[in-house]
Amino acid sequence: MSHHLDSPIAREDVRLDITDLYAFQGETGTVFVINVCHSIAGDIPAPGYHPEGMYEFKVDFDGDAIEELTYRLTFDERDADGRQRFVLRSIRGADAADPHAVGSVIARGITGETATTPAGVLVWAGKAGDPFWIEPDVLHAVGHAFQDGTPINLGDWTPSKAKNLFAGHTVYAIVLEVPDTELLNGSGGKRIGVWAVATLATDAGGWRSINRVGLPMIHPLFTQYNEDLGNRLDAGRPADDRATYGETIVKAIAGVVSATGTAESPRAYGEKVAQRFLPNILPYEVGTPAVFGFAEWNGRSLTDNAPDVMFSIAANAPVRLGIGKESVTSKPRAAFPYVPTVA
Repeated sequence: MSHHLDSPIAREDVRLDITDLYAFQGETGTVFVINVCHSIAGDIPAPGYHPEGMYEFKVDFDGDAIEELTYRLTFDERDADGRQRFVLRSIRGADAADPHAVGSVIARGITGETATTPAGVLVWAGKAGDPFWIEPDVLHAVGHAFQDGTPINLGDWTPSKAKNLFAGHTVYAIVLEVPDTELLNGSGGKRIGVWAVATLATDAGGWRSINRVGLPMIHPLFTQYNEDLGNRLDAGRPADDRATYGETIVKAIAGVVSATGTAESPRAYGEKVAQRFLPNILPYEVGTPAVFGFAEWNGRSLTDNAPDVMFSIAANAPVRLGIGKESVTSKPRAAFPYVPTVA
């Protein structure tokens, strides 16, 4: 799983469980997508978006792993038809990191319909097919290896047995497309860092971080069998990732690499990969085609093969699921809102 059901806190209410984050070039600007509320969790009394939560896209302009721009969506309760009204706000500067900052309302809408603004912002929220794929046997073998410091043991599994765990499943997506000019910093730089956060209001008047996602596959690699680490990763902030989790990631990678003998110095290899994985932020160059591959991480499209890439880099050896985008039941589309919508 990329980020599906990744921690005990996230599983308490899957409306706040972010399954995936995407950032790519759209028809008119830069597209940000998060998916939540996955159907693999089973029947949900009130599916959709949590009316006491916030869903935020965070953007870092200067490489310090601190957001200078936040796009925040909040939702009302479901109406009699199951639809929810929403408000999109933009928060810039130092306030972008403040969950209490009011920001500026830039769009209002209702689920299932595209909201537009005179400035060219598009936003859509609603039920969609999950565009992600994962092979469960490979997934669990990878998780055990990085928890136990062993080779990835697939037993008698072969690619001919591969299946997509998420075939036919649905999510609730949030899709935001903004003009590229909104994402260029004062010096004209195009390189940004992106992550997303789902938070829940507390009884004390604060906000509790429930889920945080940047790069895909971080949780499947390191927290499948270490749920306390999953909770802590979700609660943290990118600027603290290397200091807080760096050594844990280094040891996990070095353990697998040492066990499989794929690097002369497993520790050195682990340190280099940990530097690449942390802070947990998705890099993207505005206005360019997205590709999440071995040579480059530049955003993430709806059809990038993130599991093969991340598992193989972490293990320093080829790890393949045996399936790809062909295994997705509902295919992404070329036009906004890009995700495969479901009635």
